[in-house]
Amino acid sequence: MRITRRLEFDAGHRIPDHASQCRHLHGHRYALEVTLSGNIIDAAGQAVNGMVMDFADVKKVANEMIVDRWDHAFLVYRDDTQVAAFLASMPGHKTVTLDVVPTAENLAAEAFRVLDGAYQDVYGNQLQLERVRLYETPNCWADAVRGER
Repeated sequence: MRITRRLEFDAGHRIPDHASQCRHLHGHRYALEVTLSGNIIDAAGQAVNGMVMDFADVKKVANEMIVDRWDHAFLVYRDDTQVAAFLASMPGHKTVTLDVVPTAENLAAEAFRVLDGAYQDVYGNQLQLERVRLYETPNCWADAVRGER
């Protein structure tokens, strides 16, 4: 069985080598979908009975690990030195420095890397992260899927 929780956040970025508009500083209303797989829990009398995982718990983990860190931040590639220096000149600015260019593809892969293992199989139902889908716009997204590169 697979379940998916969607969360939204706002963040800025730029793609330094982009041939068009995305090379400029700009922002998006991102949506993050976290898909987990596992067996349905058979635990009569427990709050999680009949679930793969409580959606509130899926949200809590994703918020702690990704959304709270990236929301209203500027996601900057560490080698984008001019922008990194500019952001560093603003005291208290929320900046997240990444080892990859913050494309939708790389952000989805980074979110998968961070979240993989964060969802614990406490009920023995083979719970695991299957997919992270990151929407950069309502019409454009990237999927990071277990077992795919």
